Amino acid sequence: MKVFVPKEVAKGTGSKYLGVLVAAKYARELNALPREAAVDGRTVKLTTQALAAQVGGDIEFRLIARRKKTL
Repeated sequence: MKVFVPKEVAKGTGSKYLGVLVAAKYARELNALPREAAVDGRTVKLTTQALAAQVGGDIEFRLIARRKKTL
């Protein structure tokens, strides 16, 4: 199991919480892929793959502001 330090996770996003959210979203996308298209034959856990990609700067993302609810 690979351990990611919070400073590593925050490097690309500016916040460790945002870094984990981005990696979690990417892990969900990896899980949706068919098994034939999986990287590394899924020998590594998806969360580890996603965190490694996020720390390595392989994931591009953008933040979208939420719309305010009107009653």
